Amino acid sequence: MSTRDLLLKWIPYALVLLLSACGTKRDSSTLTIAAAANTQFAMEEIAALYSEKTGTQHVLVFSSSGKLTAQIMEGAPYDVFVSADMKYPTELFNSGLTQGSPRVYAYGKLVLWSIQESVHPSLAILKDSTVEHIALANPKTAPYGRAADEVLKFYDLYPTTSAKLVFGESISQTNQFITSGAAEIGFTAMSVVLSPKMKGKGSWQALDENSYKPIGQGVVALQSKGETTEGANEFITFLFSKEARGILEKYGYTFDE
Repeated sequence: MSTRDLLLKWIPYALVLLLSACGTKRDSSTLTIAAAANTQFAMEEIAALYSEKTGTQHVLVFSSSGKLTAQIMEGAPYDVFVSADMKYPTELFNSGLTQGSPRVYAYGKLVLWSIQESVHPSLAILKDSTVEHIALANPKTAPYGRAADEVLKFYDLYPTTSAKLVFGESISQTNQFITSGAAEIGFTAMSVVLSPKMKGKGSWQALDENSYKPIGQGVVALQSKGETTEGANEFITFLFSKEARGILEKYGYTFDE
């Protein structure tokens, strides 16, 4: 791989890390948390509360679970990986890049969402001629995109919708397609439409959970050096606390009994 290709590959990661750290003094005890895009709003609240309680500084980096996994495989200096599924953290565990096995911290929900007044989200409207573009995250790298793909297959909607599909690199980009009007409707996480930033914008419909596999979202502490090793596990313990789960529940996540 050329130097130019390497730079292009790492620029997005470096920029996100730099912007996330802006105004925050980074040292050996600062936790760098890589988190799936669907968790952004909930994780910002949880990490802020954790820092308030412990005094531990943090940096949050959001992207699709697949892209974050690729970065970790290539040596990205993350301490905690909060995934949108169990597949990717399990891959890291099997590669010897984690401190232990991943755990499911919550289950996510898939919804159809539109901000256009004339579009009332439903599976039926996906086939309507008034809908020209349907947004979903890339099924190859984003678990919520994979769930959307399962829904389309479950209801045999590909024959009538395949030409309309537009793929985002992550839930974040998919949401941009929907909010910008580039797509009349799209598949996204319930946590997004319940967030303070998006709540009340447009309308949405939760999809039958029998039409896609349960989205069990996993978290794992990554191999790291210095003070962050213990801090990573402490953050994960906090993620399973009543306070953190209260925040996750507010965003539509559910838990094992």
